[in-house]
Amino acid sequence: MKSHYRAVVIGGGIVGASVLYHLTRKGWGDIALIERAELTAGSTWHAAAGFHAINDDPHIAALQAYTIKLYQEIEVESGQSVGLHMPGGYSIATSPERWEWLQSEFAIYQTLGIEARLASADEIVAECPIVDPAGLLGGLFDPHEGAVDPHGTTHAFAIAARRRGADVILRNRVTGLKPHADGWLVETEQGTVVAQHVVNAGGLWARRVGRMVGVDLPLTPMQHHYLITEDLPELLARADEMPCVTDLEGCTYLQQERKGVILGVYERNPRHWQTEGAEWDYGMELLPEDIDRISPELLIGFARFPSLQRAGIRKWVNGAFTFTPDGNPLVGPVPGLRNFWAACGCMGGFSQGGAIGKVLADWMIEGDPGTDIFGMDVARYGKFAADERYLLDTTAQFYARRFVIAYPNEELPAGRPLKTTPSYAAQKALGARFGVVWGMESPQYFATGEPDFVEPPTLRRSAADRFVAAEVAATRSAAGLLDTGVYARYEVRGPGAGKWLDHLLTSRLPAVGRIRLAPMLNAAGRLMGDLTVTRLDHDRYWLVGSYYLQEWHLRWFRDHLPAADVDIENLSESWLGFSLSGPRSREILASLTRAEVSDRGLPFMGCASIDVAAMPAVVARLSLTGELGYEINVHASQQHALWQELMAAGTPLGMRPIGMRAQDSLRLEKGYGVWSLEFSTTCTPAMAGLERFVAADKGDFIGRDAFLSARAAGPSQRLVLLQVESPDADATGYEPIHRAGQRIGYVTSGAYGYHVRQSLALAYVDTEWCETSDPLSVTILGKPRAARILHVAPYDPAGSKLRG
Repeated sequence: MKSHYRAVVIGGGIVGASVLYHLTRKGWGDIALIERAELTAGSTWHAAAGFHAINDDPHIAALQAYTIKLYQEIEVESGQSVGLHMPGGYSIATSPERWEWLQSEFAIYQTLGIEARLASADEIVAECPIVDPAGLLGGLFDPHEGAVDPHGTTHAFAIAARRRGADVILRNRVTGLKPHADGWLVETEQGTVVAQHVVNAGGLWARRVGRMVGVDLPLTPMQHHYLITEDLPELLARADEMPCVTDLEGCTYLQQERKGVILGVYERNPRHWQTEGAEWDYGMELLPEDIDRISPELLIGFARFPSLQRAGIRKWVNGAFTFTPDGNPLVGPVPGLRNFWAACGCMGGFSQGGAIGKVLADWMIEGDPGTDIFGMDVARYGKFAADERYLLDTTAQFYARRFVIAYPNEELPAGRPLKTTPSYAAQKALGARFGVVWGMESPQYFATGEPDFVEPPTLRRSAADRFVAAEVAATRSAAGLLDTGVYARYEVRGPGAGKWLDHLLTSRLPAVGRIRLAPMLNAAGRLMGDLTVTRLDHDRYWLVGSYYLQEWHLRWFRDHLPAADVDIENLSESWLGFSLSGPRSREILASLTRAEVSDRGLPFMGCASIDVAAMPAVVARLSLTGELGYEINVHASQQHALWQELMAAGTPLGMRPIGMRAQDSLRLEKGYGVWSLEFSTTCTPAMAGLERFVAADKGDFIGRDAFLSARAAGPSQRLVLLQVESPDADATGYEPIHRAGQRIGYVTSGAYGYHVRQSLALAYVDTEWCETSDPLSVTILGKPRAARILHVAPYDPAGSKLRG
């Protein structure tokens, strides 16, 4: 072990070994992996080691495909067999809704470029003779599903990394981590080393490693069972390998193991284990099997695969894996810590481990992961996610729902309510039904007058849509009042604030009392945010963005903050408010303030610090509904009082409280995009329709050169608005768009426009077809639906109402 390394990777499982290999592959040789015991000791050694390409997040799906392709490459490079088996796999449907869901998923996989196909029940049984056909409706076949040898694969990465110059140091536990002028002091049982970068790939111990540097990562170990059978006659009789089978309704997965099978269970009654992380001296041990607890799912599995009833069980495996609240790993630079990286929480290590190594190496060396990995980014969570009740409830919920249909209108209960705005109880009393954004309760709609209403989950339009329609109607005819607790607010101040923001943002900075829409780019010219910037004083600004991006954006801000003259403060919890929009919104606001809120006093895209109902407020003149509107912000302690005043003033004039579903309907009638749906780090401003907000001639800003190059080349796709002929369901995202049988784009978001009475969708379409009037089709729930591009917004295309 040397005294200094450029990077130290803590943990010798599949993820840590992959990170080590990919760092060497990009040219870093002065690096080490330090493992407390042996390679694979933890979760890796007992994993079933299955993999698949399919994932609902297109960016993660692409990374999983990379991982699978890498297995053959790493075997050749290392000379170590990885034991690759890739017979493909079927996800089977035994209920009509599941079959419809699989057909919908198949269409989405076409968009994602995932090679898959639908299969009949007869085809599945012919390929997998141990499947009982009773109730089987069909399935989805993934040709890239299979398994590897966990020991051989991990060692293959380590061998290849060693050959490229890395050290692999075993039986040497890391005992402490301390900041150092050159990075980190890594204290180990064999001595202390200095590392410029540290990667936490600690697996079952990752939470303990995080706490060494004062970070409580939201991950925790859970038990997971599978069994291995003796040989089965059906498999002894065939020369080839049987495809894998996942029984989605039965919560079981099956893959061939020699001439027997592995049957794994995601039971509805899960159990955590060592929630703080495994003890340091925990070895390569299994946990006692708990057959009674998993017996409901076992019974379903043995009925679906009746050959198992006659087979002996060769081995039970009950081992621990780490899970996060959404089941995705924690990857990337940990906010607030210089050169400290996460690569942990990866319960699907053999689908994602290779890709995690790649994106993290790219990030550490190039400063950019190379793709949109927000679904894996450690910064997608805040400190709230490590709250013990929240973490245990959400990880158990994810585990129990591993194969359960996720409905677009479904709001899951785990860990809630965790954070609420002061007006939460008052809104709940009026029938608010809440969703959750980054732990914050957010009204989705108000079940006005129906306190006992329960919304059934559905893939089609919801029974709650009558409430959403009423909220849209009120906003278009009078006014709607939306809680903006899910907006993030940051104050930037100081003598250097203007210079810094001018370099950070693409737009020109507004004058005092004005607002601008301000895209933010990375060095590659791709979007890092769609913010608004408000200038409250000469050297005092507000930035407003998405609530759930707080840690992500603050990491970006702080990474680019100058050493002096600029301060940034997160106001997202201390300032809250409401969006008031609609033709009577000015009348309502005027009744609560002595300030002038006419066009002359508060013009469109203007802002002012005024008193509203005797409360100091920052009021901005803009809205996402396409109507005359105001965003009214007050100190958090006064938000409930502001709610009461606005309701008292607005209700007699026809104003209604509204939720996020109404806002989605209203914004789509105007063709407005939002972050994570229309806008992401894979998009350029020209693609996303934001080019007009980029002041390329103002001087240098982050991403300017890349923006100019992209503008000269022109985008391959552009954002358009579609009208879709779909009588009972709307697009939700990633549905393919076809023209004359050719796929030309995909949907980013959709909803029913209740005022214009049309099903609408925003979509990226190949540039050559953006101006077409040709008939198109959008595949919704597996069926093609006629569609056409709307070249102007169906509601108020001139924008006169917004500016009125």
